[in-house]
Amino acid sequence: MSGGERGLWPARAADRDDLATFTERALRLDDAAVVRLREREGGMIVAWVATGFDVLASRVVAGRIVPSDLSVGADVLLAGLRAAMSAGHVDPGFSMDSAWRGVLPPEKGFVYLDDVPAAAVLDLAERGMSLAKEHSSAFGPPTSLLDQEVLTVASQHDTVGIPMRCVLTLTAMGFLPQPTAEDRGAGDTDEVVRVRALPNWLRVDARFGTVYLRRGDPAVVLR
Repeated sequence: MSGGERGLWPARAADRDDLATFTERALRLDDAAVVRLREREGGMIVAWVATGFDVLASRVVAGRIVPSDLSVGADVLLAGLRAAMSAGHVDPGFSMDSAWRGVLPPEKGFVYLDDVPAAAVLDLAERGMSLAKEHSSAFGPPTSLLDQEVLTVASQHDTVGIPMRCVLTLTAMGFLPQPTAEDRGAGDTDEVVRVRALPNWLRVDARFGTVYLRRGDPAVVLR
């Protein structure tokens, strides 16, 4: 790699495909989505997108990026990922750093609270989507629905409510594995989502990605 070369290098084809799936999901929510890519220690890249639910969604893949912090259009990034036929260089498109609004949560320091069965989160999402279809306007689901706390998670350190906006983001981004009919019949509850928190942030980790919500007014850091 030459010193001035700019781009994205997924470690494997599977990492490229994972990032493409993340980017495609982001575009389904917003056809003008901007993806922020940041290098992390250990040869990893964190992809971020600010969703219309005022929730940040992220996915970690193996690879490297130059420069180490870059915001790009999701549509151009997806085209570059699809055009790359191997795990080599990907052109992420023109820099759109000025289009990224808000701050990112810290990488470390989150306190573990508890695990929640993924099946329960999926059930809540199904109910939420039904209500959203019934009550949505041209501006999307009503804020009252998105702000409704549908789960409460507590530990000796903290108690947090998880609002519907987090649940809907987890499912819209495809972060939760969809159970098969066989899984439902067997009552499989092994799959969980992990809830962590900081005084100013809520973090929910699922198998295929993580969502972050600013505690208080999430729009403060996303708009």
